[in-house]
Amino acid sequence: MPDTSLLSEVALTLLPGIGPLITRNLVSYCGSAEAVLQAPQSKLLKIPGVGPSTVTALRNNSSALGKAEQILRRAEKDGVQLLYYTRPNYPARLRPVPDAPVLLYYLGTADLNHPRSLAVVGTRQATDYGREQTEKLIRGVAGHQPLIVSGLAYGIDIIAHRAAIQEGLATIGVMATGLDIIYPAAHRRTAEKMVEQGGLLTEFPFGTQPDKYNFPARNRIIAGLTEATVVVEAARKGGALITAELAQEYNREVLAVPGRLDQAASEGCNHLIRNQQAVIYTGPLDVEQVLNWDGALHHTPVVPSLNPADFSAEEFKLVEILQAHKERQIDELSWEAQLPINQVSTLLLGLEFRGVVRALPGKKFALV
Repeated sequence: MPDTSLLSEVALTLLPGIGPLITRNLVSYCGSAEAVLQAPQSKLLKIPGVGPSTVTALRNNSSALGKAEQILRRAEKDGVQLLYYTRPNYPARLRPVPDAPVLLYYLGTADLNHPRSLAVVGTRQATDYGREQTEKLIRGVAGHQPLIVSGLAYGIDIIAHRAAIQEGLATIGVMATGLDIIYPAAHRRTAEKMVEQGGLLTEFPFGTQPDKYNFPARNRIIAGLTEATVVVEAARKGGALITAELAQEYNREVLAVPGRLDQAASEGCNHLIRNQQAVIYTGPLDVEQVLNWDGALHHTPVVPSLNPADFSAEEFKLVEILQAHKERQIDELSWEAQLPINQVSTLLLGLEFRGVVRALPGKKFALV
């Protein structure tokens, strides 16, 4: 018998017109996905953003529940993990992202909460220069054993995945299809290796075909799942630049590999650098410095003893989180403290002036 709460969580993602933002609102007001599907119309209509069409979709849920049951049985058979945003196994870096998927399908062995993670993205029309820089990057950071994340596409993506496998690193392919449909099919053998040495991740249920609208959507997972995004080669428009823009929105670091001015494949990277939307990448050491990986490897932070009476209640919430986790990004602090991000920013500035916290590379904060 399927887990009824998980059944409701999956079913809620299958209802038409109900995306991640509305789902979060519904679950926040009702308490759980199961409660959402059982809530009376009068209660649902009082929830901000919920109108008659949403209520109609929620009431006509029998088909979605039937499909959800099939998905649960298929997932159990294939060893697929279903990661719902309210459950502990959902990736911690993705949880604070406002438009992150509420449900992920995951097949693999890698830790999605790996302490060091890097997205490597770029054009499908990679040049020899792009291949060389991607392979040098992966080799150069391999000593830190980071999780390498990309999109399993032609070009820079598949070069990054294969280089990671070659270096013995875990690598995650974020897909724009269901887990049962490898796209492009030419990458099936690499995808099979990744399941053993990393994994495959998607928000799309089994059977989802590679619709063109799915590709920009999956880029937010790539950006949100990692500490930083490195753009190796990119045209002025395309998925790699979308991923870079999303990473910026999520307060993650972005690095870009500069290229020749007359090379179309480098226009996007040069544009990011020129407009100060990315740190210039000149070698693997840049990644280590921007993300403070060397410091993380060689220094064990000392957790100070602090008196709650010296802080406001909101300040001490942030202090307690940093005591528990050593360092956190501002959006993670906002989520965990349940405080608006602008208030968290003001509180951190005050704590920094008082010498309690310090800003770290990678847009993180830690106790002094």
